[in-house]
Amino acid sequence: MSLHDFAGSKNVVLYFYPKDFTMGCTTETRAFAVSHGSIAALDAEVIGISSDTAESHGRFASECGVTFPLLSDRGGKVRDLYGVKSMMGLLPGRVTFVIDKGGVVRKVFSSQMNPKGHVSMALDALASLK
Repeated sequence: MSLHDFAGSKNVVLYFYPKDFTMGCTTETRAFAVSHGSIAALDAEVIGISSDTAESHGRFASECGVTFPLLSDRGGKVRDLYGVKSMMGLLPGRVTFVIDKGGVVRKVFSSQMNPKGHVSMALDALASLK
């Protein structure tokens, strides 16, 4: 899967999260799962990324009711390409990007402590693209 797959056809909400099965990441991912229909109605797809394995993502997706892709970024290369910093050099950052159909990043939201805020920010940003 590549963002190019969506170019010209869908906006993308790309969210980086620290780790499967942690409290904040479970809260955030469940919030994206609950809001997936509203996001899809705004002509967008959700993609979650962490450094966990594909196997872990499968279990995590099932637990959270996820119907969108969770991608494995072992080694953090994609995270680095997007400039997602670690918190205190230890915990991978929690950052959400809203990317329009032309591939332009329209909104970036970074908050380690407000996992649900990523969903509301994404919905607001997508609504402004209409």
